Amino acid sequence: MQQNLRTILATTASAALVSGLLLAAEGSAVAAPSGMQGDFNGDGYRDLAIAAPLGKISGKSKAGYVAVVYGTKNGLDKSKRTIISQATTGIPGTPETGDYFGDRLTTGDLDGDGYTDLVVGVHAERIGSTDSFGVLTVVWGGASGLKSAVDISAPLPKYRNELGWGLATGDFDGDGRTDLAAVNLAAPELNIFKGPVSRTGKAAGLVGIDTYNQTGINADRIVAGNVNGDGATDLLVMGQEESGDAYRTRSVLYKGSTTGLKASSKVAGGYEAVISDVDKDGYGDIVTGNFMEKSTDEPNGGLGGAITVTYGSAAGLSTRTPVRITQDTTGVPGTAKKGDRFGWSLAAGDTDRDGYADVAIGAPNEATGSKRATGTVTVLRGSAKGLTGTGSKSFTQDTAGVPGASEAEDQFGASVELTDSNKDGRAELVAGAFAENAGAGSVWLFKSVTSGVTATGSTSFGAASVGGPSGLSYFGDVLAR
Repeated sequence: MQQNLRTILATTASAALVSGLLLAAEGSAVAAPSGMQGDFNGDGYRDLAIAAPLGKISGKSKAGYVAVVYGTKNGLDKSKRTIISQATTGIPGTPETGDYFGDRLTTGDLDGDGYTDLVVGVHAERIGSTDSFGVLTVVWGGASGLKSAVDISAPLPKYRNELGWGLATGDFDGDGRTDLAAVNLAAPELNIFKGPVSRTGKAAGLVGIDTYNQTGINADRIVAGNVNGDGATDLLVMGQEESGDAYRTRSVLYKGSTTGLKASSKVAGGYEAVISDVDKDGYGDIVTGNFMEKSTDEPNGGLGGAITVTYGSAAGLSTRTPVRITQDTTGVPGTAKKGDRFGWSLAAGDTDRDGYADVAIGAPNEATGSKRATGTVTVLRGSAKGLTGTGSKSFTQDTAGVPGASEAEDQFGASVELTDSNKDGRAELVAGAFAENAGAGSVWLFKSVTSGVTATGSTSFGAASVGGPSGLSYFGDVLAR
């Protein structure tokens, strides 16, 4: 199995809505699904998928699974949960050592029924006895949550080399249907499965895009969002670009259109990104995270890591100068130090209901005192000026009110998510520490109030709390909603 740099370092994720009421088969009235992104069971509350890609399933180590925790009026409720693996009834495949089921996740309503579906890129899955790898498993949302699934069976790229290495969903051609973008490590690197996807696993079409030939960038990670405010979703492709005798991380924006995705402008490189409107001007802004140190082969990096904000406009990228933020930026808690990996993980959401998207940034290698790699999460606030250090907050396991205690190599903040699971208009922070308890992993839930994210009332839980197997699993390594 090939590994990208993030994985290697970690080891040492519009459809036609039904209105009114639907009649169930037995004749009873059932409320229509909410159509809300991230709502797997259609009850109007966003849910959360938590990956444990090293979890032992059916005696197979590193087979992997996903725990789904459902949202309620009181927030995410771990008593309302589902465990999904290749051993689960209704899920295709068989657990095998090294499948890493769940380490690539995305969500979207692929069949247009109003329920959000979960997509798992099982990129390490061998196809029979061939040299091809990678399947795309769609777990269908429904009134009772995530239950049944199908592997996309047609059309498929001719060569599959870890298909599903990267995943994103969006309406890339503006036709009102959700499409699925998947990275393949063989050309064409980017594959767009046109929606809808049927319950038999057939997509409406397939478009292959050779990103290297078009832009000089090999596709690695992909992130969807609307940068120019039109009716089609755009796609940020992150990867490596030759720079002299070395390579540097680089990103390119593919703009959505009625004729599909078209390569546009190159932007700051990174290994993680989000697209959200941090200045409330109606256009999505691109936030890229580059945790790498500054060196000759990583000219975009920075001491301890950095994020770069590239602002959106009606034309696509704004002429406004991109803003680079580190832990040395005024107002940002902490100090940039070698190896912090600030920008390893990113998430966006409005935590204080002011209409501006805020951004959570994980620095899982940040030290606490003499304890190395305990990890921290910083939340930067959006504003009319954009993303700045003003009003930012930082959290560790040693922050008052946060359960647990910082321990060396916990990697707190290796994953982050901002999601409004209780429908109060404020996104709550979810932080994962895959290395907690010798790699068993844990997840922390933070509440949000009028001033944004708060440590008061925060909780944490591990795999056992949601019915997952004990032991090495990297529970919380990937979060998706």
